Amino acid sequence: MSSASGNRIRVLFVCGQNSARSQMAEALLDHLAGGRFEAHSAGIEPAPINPLAVAVMAERGIDISKKRTKLVGDAVAELAARGETFDTVITVCSKAAGVCPFVPGVKVTERWSFDDPGTVEGSEQEKLAKVRAVRDDIEAAVRLWIAGGRP
Repeated sequence: MSSASGNRIRVLFVCGQNSARSQMAEALLDHLAGGRFEAHSAGIEPAPINPLAVAVMAERGIDISKKRTKLVGDAVAELAARGETFDTVITVCSKAAGVCPFVPGVKVTERWSFDDPGTVEGSEQEKLAKVRAVRDDIEAAVRLWIAGGRP
């Protein structure tokens, strides 16, 4: 299987449900450096996209409302069907880091950890503020990673 065809590095972001953090990371990488990377996301136990994540990404002009959640195995199978593998897997929560299944062909595995937008409490405005903070943390990490640094 080939990897990084066309010099694009294939990245898989993984979190517990693939409903917020990994979706935001995928969209941010595509938005900030899509020409250099092919970003994907998946989860251990997929759940519907978090509407708060959709809202805060829309504030950045990024639409994730039509994204579908998927299992890690499904993301791997989609690339395998094209004869390709992921170059890098980045877990974005502690749950995924502890139970992320083996992904064949991966050269680099990184573990980042961000608060879970699915557990925020408070008024709608308080929840949005907390999810914005998670989005901003993910964006800072993605920007640093693109520049060759380590979050």
